[in-house]
Amino acid sequence: MGRFSGEGPRSACIVGIGETRYAKWGGMADRSEFSLACDAILAAAADAGVDPQDIDGFASFSDDRNEPSILQTALGTRVLRFASMVWGGGGGGSCGALAHACAAVESGLARCVVVFRGLCQGQQFRFGQFHPWTPHGALLAPFGLFSPPQMAALAAQRYRHLYGTTPEQFGRVALACRANAQRNPNAVMRGRPMTMDDYLASRTIASPLKLLDCCLESDGACALIVTTRERARDLAQRPVAVLASQGCEQHWGTGIIGAHAMPDEIYATGNGRTMAAELFARAGLSPADVDVAQLYDAFTITVMLALEDYGFCGRGEAGAFMDAGHGDWPNGKLPLNTSGGNLSEAYVHGLNLVVEGVRQMRGTSHSQVPDAEVCFASGAAGVTPTSAAILARM
Repeated sequence: MGRFSGEGPRSACIVGIGETRYAKWGGMADRSEFSLACDAILAAAADAGVDPQDIDGFASFSDDRNEPSILQTALGTRVLRFASMVWGGGGGGSCGALAHACAAVESGLARCVVVFRGLCQGQQFRFGQFHPWTPHGALLAPFGLFSPPQMAALAAQRYRHLYGTTPEQFGRVALACRANAQRNPNAVMRGRPMTMDDYLASRTIASPLKLLDCCLESDGACALIVTTRERARDLAQRPVAVLASQGCEQHWGTGIIGAHAMPDEIYATGNGRTMAAELFARAGLSPADVDVAQLYDAFTITVMLALEDYGFCGRGEAGAFMDAGHGDWPNGKLPLNTSGGNLSEAYVHGLNLVVEGVRQMRGTSHSQVPDAEVCFASGAAGVTPTSAAILARM
């Protein structure tokens, strides 16, 4: 029995995971975004030993275009009892969608909910490009903020100014993710190792962020199956206990992808402190109980902010944390993003980080942390809402 195993037979758990092949954006010309989502869901159902007809709920985020009613028809699900979408926040909603699924099964609204995200940017549009029709466009474009790296760069610059963080410390995040990707056969960047010299030589995208501070842009899909602990007893996989939340700090507004109107005293943070405290309290755990973490890495700075917001180190100490090797596999005290993360595995708006967290709790990761019992996963830092989850071996 793990350190946190849920509260009872109705507690939510993850019983299945599924992924498609991941590719650079535009690399899935022979597949539709909808077919990718269906394939990931079917793979998760097969992994769990669940008949797709028994799925009765769908949860997603980041304005996923695959509508539940159409998925129901394609997958042959008998009854659709629950459908939800996390508004706003981009990848901040990855664990938020998981929280919705948990709430649905624990309340009895649904029995078997799939959490999914599908992306096929080559056939739709690239999330890394400027889209003037978004609600934030009018606030950002006049100041030259046309892409997410430019938006995140302001927080990164402020963070460096406050704490004297060095480029090499940012680079340690990128190197940790790239090293883990070399062991992951599904990682886009497998076979392309990185050195610190490579990182430092990469071109500047938006100072202080370099190319290798920025995540991949990918095509692909992944999914998780959520049900109650009671129903999980009859399924194929050992269930993984899950507790998830989403939230926002007071006065945060739309954060780094919006008006940048956060109060100065919290500007160089990730918008997760209050939610994290509540999440750990509900689980009866502390950051010291976490064995491995999957922290949303749209940019290296978002990992630094998450390390501090979620209590793994003090404010302004993330650079020293990475310098000390604490985020490295296999010897760090908190190995990070063990599949390669958004920076080096694939960018599926971070749901692939939760999938990797499940593998860690099952003991099946390609960069397995020995005897890991608790994994912390997070959605994107600095956006609204952000979200996080605690996963535990049962």
